[in-house]
Amino acid sequence: MGDATKEILEETFSSKSFGGHQKIFKHQSAELKCSMNFAVYIPPSNEQANTFPVLYYLSGLTCTEKNVIEKSGFQKYAALHGILVVAPDTSPRGCNVDGEDESWDLGTGAGFYVDASEPKWKEHYRMYSYVTKELPKIIEENFPVQKEAKSIMGHSMGGHGAIVCALKNPGLYRSVSAFAPIANPIECQWGQKAFGAYLGANKESWKEYDSTHLIGQYQGPDLKILVDQGNCDQFLKTQLLPENLISAAYPNKKIVLEYISRDGYDHSYYFISTFIEGHFKHHAKFLKGGPGTSVFND
Repeated sequence: MGDATKEILEETFSSKSFGGHQKIFKHQSAELKCSMNFAVYIPPSNEQANTFPVLYYLSGLTCTEKNVIEKSGFQKYAALHGILVVAPDTSPRGCNVDGEDESWDLGTGAGFYVDASEPKWKEHYRMYSYVTKELPKIIEENFPVQKEAKSIMGHSMGGHGAIVCALKNPGLYRSVSAFAPIANPIECQWGQKAFGAYLGANKESWKEYDSTHLIGQYQGPDLKILVDQGNCDQFLKTQLLPENLISAAYPNKKIVLEYISRDGYDHSYYFISTFIEGHFKHHAKFLKGGPGTSVFND
């Protein structure tokens, strides 16, 4: 780690896994104005690799930074491909915002990866800027990463966040993938509740954080999006709405959307752990192949 900024991080957990180390750090976030945790898996170094591409993982509703590191089994594949993995918490915590702990789908554990504009929320609930600006700067200053080689993935609310971050920042991420993303939040109850609270009553402003709206407008470098979805997911028809994302992506020649329906699988980490190997292969192709790697064939 770089000594210049090491003092802003407090290591709270470390355990060896597949030759690398799974760690958790705490720091004081300038964007969120509170103490935040994030997890980092540092793969084993060797003579060929002392720095690593980085993959950001965004978790879903009610999760913390711990869910993915404890339940997905990704460390095996991160070590195999030599990818450093960063998993932030899903929201600010302990900010004493009125109502932030009243329901599981708004406030604590439900930041939705937006920058809130409503007065009640806007001081602390800035997860979009935290994920795309503050956290990458901290990672690049303190960990052995290749600054130009980053990708992003997520699950459910985090799948929404990953796709939105990639579409709103053309060229920032080399690849993106999602498990069961909330694909069209302005059309589902989860998204309407969160966006109404964080962004206000003007529904036009909601489109800024809606994957289905953004994907049709995307004009950045060619981008491949991998989406895994269980067809027995209890939220598939009411909250996730992947068919809307597929329809919006199809006319855009800058986007390749690979959608895989998994027979019999639900919304849980049993589903994620079964197929996470394929997501690491997807990201390794682009992270190791460079920014010009073709999205049109595997």
